[in-house]
Amino acid sequence: MKTENHQLKVSQILIILFTFLCTSVGFSQTYSVNNEASKLSVFGTSSLHDWEVVAEEQSGKIILENTGETPSISSLNFKVIAESLESGKSGMNKNTYKALNTDKYKTIDFKLTKVNAITANGNGVYNVKSTGNLTIAGTTNSIPLNFTLTLTDNNAKLKGSYTFKMTQFKIDPPTAMFGTITTGDELKIDFNTVLQ
Repeated sequence: MKTENHQLKVSQILIILFTFLCTSVGFSQTYSVNNEASKLSVFGTSSLHDWEVVAEEQSGKIILENTGETPSISSLNFKVIAESLESGKSGMNKNTYKALNTDKYKTIDFKLTKVNAITANGNGVYNVKSTGNLTIAGTTNSIPLNFTLTLTDNNAKLKGSYTFKMTQFKIDPPTAMFGTITTGDELKIDFNTVLQ
């Protein structure tokens, strides 16, 4: 009888301790990129026409800490396989991969370094202002990245954009037809990323 009472007390203490830890520390949850459901596009200009390339292979993770009404982001990183950028035109793909020096630099990477602010919009939608390291063709720059985070039962969705210049990453804008077609320096990345 004493043994049963002792075991019951120990169980109750463990339950109370577990509940206390969960409410004070919170839960962390890791979501991974669903490549099929996600889309990342790069938009640019040229002396001939505007263009778009789409990333066909991307991966990454976000770790959220649920410490209250507004979650905190403890980790966020993305990776795009550089040679998965697809324009639908083999000549343009070749010029893109040459400009990115994909023989040497296989991926384009983003890693969160700081969350500056998270603002709740209601219904599981949050505006996030962050800073992170973006690495393209071997050059890393610290960039501001603002995006919308939407949380549902099983998904975390990130939606946003970032505009920059190729020359910021020491990339020479590609040319074609012996230099008669030139590419604009400015690019815009749009992302609509689904993590599960």
